Amino acid sequence: MSVSIRLRREGTTKRPYYKVVVADKRSPRDGKFIEIIGNYDPRKEGQNASIDISRADYWISKGAQPSDTVRNLIRTVRRTTAAA
Repeated sequence: MSVSIRLRREGTTKRPYYKVVVADKRSPRDGKFIEIIGNYDPRKEGQNASIDISRADYWISKGAQPSDTVRNLIRTVRRTTAAA
């Protein structure tokens, strides 16, 4: 089974809110997932993402491929936690 770490869209029309999920690559964007590891609110200023880095590292070590957006979010969250 190929596993990816990607965004799952939630919220209403014109007010998107995303959850960072670990899911099978074959499942649809808002379909079945394995685990929720964080969230992302693009409308919020400043610190707008919250990701459990330890769980992301665990899944990446097991072969999960993060999407480009999630890879950037993980990098940003790591920088902000290292600075704090």
